[in-house]
Amino acid sequence: MAKYWLVSNRTLVNGKPCGTDRGTVTYWTSNKGPLDKAKNWTSATFEEFKKSLIAATNAFPDPQPADSENQSHLTLFVHGYNNGWDDAARRYERLCRDLFSGTDSLGICVSYDWPSLGSAAGYLADRENARACSTDLANLLSELYDWLLQKQAAAAEDASKACKAKVSCIAHSMGNYVLQKAMAAAWSRKNQPLLASLVNQLVMVAADVDNDLFEPDADDAFDGAALANLTYRATALYSGRDAVLGMAAGLKHFGTRRLGRSGLAVRPPSKTDNAWDVDCSSFFPDSVTGMKIHSAYFGKYGTLPLMREILRGIDRKVLEKLKLTQGDQWPAPD
Repeated sequence: MAKYWLVSNRTLVNGKPCGTDRGTVTYWTSNKGPLDKAKNWTSATFEEFKKSLIAATNAFPDPQPADSENQSHLTLFVHGYNNGWDDAARRYERLCRDLFSGTDSLGICVSYDWPSLGSAAGYLADRENARACSTDLANLLSELYDWLLQKQAAAAEDASKACKAKVSCIAHSMGNYVLQKAMAAAWSRKNQPLLASLVNQLVMVAADVDNDLFEPDADDAFDGAALANLTYRATALYSGRDAVLGMAAGLKHFGTRRLGRSGLAVRPPSKTDNAWDVDCSSFFPDSVTGMKIHSAYFGKYGTLPLMREILRGIDRKVLEKLKLTQGDQWPAPD
């Protein structure tokens, strides 16, 4: 059974998904790293990939109604802006090592790899590329949604056929914009279902999206409604010290702050109670500069344990009571 899973719409280079342009969607599995070495990935058809992934999730322990926090996950990871093939593969491999391996593994993580231009100078063009790439992710989410509905129907007749996996998602930086547009498209295709969650836990890390996304009068209000209705809980991890998103806000000139830099525009959002945010500035010491903070959430600074507990579904008030939402690195102690 595969250890690593990849869905990519990068163009192929020597038969591997290492290109910098958008191509057709391809499917890959691997059992060994380093994952930034293309030779370590094996191609699969969609049906082969789907069949293998279903078999892997069927091997999860049976979920216990009274212990949902320990139910295994099928997690989709969407990388961010300025991540070429090498960077995206390394980020995914590290995330698998930290959260999806060993005795404390959350389950299985699948990388959705889209061709970010990988250049700070290409920010605006990359945003348009992200929008285009969201179409392919929408197709994947629609397939997943249909599969989950089938499992729900089967479980209604036979509890032993219930889905063993919780579906969750981690999106970083502009990957949140890819996901936002994909979720909106999927929601529209499925006739805007209410109270039929696709994603249990969504972690929006340093999200390069509008911070009023969940407000009814926002420019992207439809997208925000899609995220809110297809997700049981969305958690935005942000920091006002994030210099990358400071640059992003300056480039937009639309007067809307970035969710990953300023947090939610309204707390709690005026029309939904399943979106909240955590200011992670205190997790990063002074030695982590503003540019580095944008990716430091995946480092050694205490935010990964927070991500784990969020994904497990621990109540936000419990997380706050346990002081898991507050670091002790910044400002530096006297």
